[in-house]
Amino acid sequence: MQSIIARNGTETPEPVKATVRGKIPCWLQGALLRNGPGLFSIGDSSYNHWFDGLSLIHSFTFKNGEVFYRSKFLKSNSYKRNIQANRIVVSEFGTMIYPDPCNNIFSRALSHFRSVISDFTDNNLINIVRYGQDYYASSEVNFMNQIDPITLETVNRINYRNHIAINLATAHPHYDPQGNTYNMGTAIMGWGMPHYVIFKVPAHASDPKRGKPALRKLERVASIPFRSSLFPGYFHSFGMTENYIVFVEQPFKLDIVKLATAYFRGVNWGSCLKFYKDDVTVFHLIDRQTGKAVSTRYYGDALVTFHHINAFEEDEQVTFDLICYENSHLYQMFYIDNVQQDTSHFVQSNKLFSPPLCQRFVLPLSIPKDVAVGTNLVSLKDTTAQAVVQKDGSIFCRPDTLFQGLELPGINYKFNGRKYRYFYGSRMEWSPHPNKIAKFDIQTRTHLEWKEENCFPSEPVFVASPGAEDEDDGVILSSVISPDPFVSSFLLVLDARNMKEIARASIDAHVHMDLHGLFIPAAK
Repeated sequence: MQSIIARNGTETPEPVKATVRGKIPCWLQGALLRNGPGLFSIGDSSYNHWFDGLSLIHSFTFKNGEVFYRSKFLKSNSYKRNIQANRIVVSEFGTMIYPDPCNNIFSRALSHFRSVISDFTDNNLINIVRYGQDYYASSEVNFMNQIDPITLETVNRINYRNHIAINLATAHPHYDPQGNTYNMGTAIMGWGMPHYVIFKVPAHASDPKRGKPALRKLERVASIPFRSSLFPGYFHSFGMTENYIVFVEQPFKLDIVKLATAYFRGVNWGSCLKFYKDDVTVFHLIDRQTGKAVSTRYYGDALVTFHHINAFEEDEQVTFDLICYENSHLYQMFYIDNVQQDTSHFVQSNKLFSPPLCQRFVLPLSIPKDVAVGTNLVSLKDTTAQAVVQKDGSIFCRPDTLFQGLELPGINYKFNGRKYRYFYGSRMEWSPHPNKIAKFDIQTRTHLEWKEENCFPSEPVFVASPGAEDEDDGVILSSVISPDPFVSSFLLVLDARNMKEIARASIDAHVHMDLHGLFIPAAK
């Protein structure tokens, strides 16, 4: 695996027809778009971290039982500047780039002030997101790049700050049944105190005829003040139920002063994140209609989380499921020098790695008057999660651990915000590189797996069958790569009910390991 994890990818700009073994369901029509780092060295310069690689977007288009593959680098400003210079000239999260060492201190100071919070890279390598009918390559900064979902061409760059005062935003928004998009961002610099922001973009906000972006109709839903004004909690995603936004303010914090001075101090932005293991995690519930926070203070032990699985309401209680870690070593594991070790050395040098835990939390919405201290208010019968009343009226939450060793979770999105039974994910056992796909049944606490020797699947994506009533009636799609030169990369199609292979579409082209993406159904 170490030989391909950080290998430079190449473009496949024109569609390549895949060789299909098995049978692609005739109803599967549309395109699976994927995003991830694909270029790790330029000229004689190389990135330090896997998450720094320049974005390479690829797509698998399904049409009448056939599959077509194409890929293109995101033509961001960062990409263009690096390629033109034939070396890395734009700093990324784990790789700080400095001017010519012959420059004097005044030149360094000027470069520093150009490199503070307001001028992050626009290398959007994490996900593909939708606002209105516009599709964007997205990361966690104030810039996004709009793409054409068919040709994968980069259309234009957009700045969140032209529409809302935020410096950072997640690449994992939520979509309600009406097609509206909800997302969260962090306002670090600007008028007023720093705060987290929740916003909404209406489903019909796009105006392609006049070239106006959907974000122009952005609506601010709520703001949440930081617990500590100079140390916002890092967040990669959030939860959403029918009536609430679930925000986990974890003690994995960003030091704003260190961030703003990182360039001048000679350190990368990634070093400005720190996990405070003796702190607590605070759980916020925000009413989606009023923008008001539930007044009850919910908290729990320190944890690190990147991905929410799902959230829902039941019997006056909000349940939400997370992928949790006991520490923040996951980010450190993806430095290039680390991931390129052979398996035995990798395991030995990463013993401190905390395996991912799928954990369920439950927050009671109604707190009875005169309830005794120490009372567990969780009344649901299918979980051991607890919400215990404290002396000051706050609620201390203890999770129910569902499963260990799964990341990059996905669900049947028709059940997003609703009580559900199944989730899917990448199995991570001996390393952070997925070598299996798993389906977990919350009701029976059992799981099914797909695996193949020397194959590494990407995040599984669920696509429901037309008119499906059962939650797991559909297929799982995953892009699979292998370090074996005799094994072609392929798009895997599994029956989501039993995780058995239905078909695979082998690609006669270079396919890179990716992070996230989404399935776009064909227009009817």
